Amino acid sequence: MQKNMANWDRIGRVVLGIILIFLAIKHGGLIFDLLGIVGLVFLVTAAIGFCPLYSILGFKTGGD
Repeated sequence: MQKNMANWDRIGRVVLGIILIFLAIKHGGLIFDLLGIVGLVFLVTAAIGFCPLYSILGFKTGGD
């Protein structure tokens, strides 16, 4: 799996993921639970440096 995310993209995902998870914990409810899951996905993709959606769309912000 080749990395397809630049460092600025990864940092943005970490920040946004933390915000979404914080909102999900603070407010609760179905919508915020779904946002928390999205936040978790952002954190995981930032950690591995690979976004499957980018791969499907042929989009790349960084990598080799």
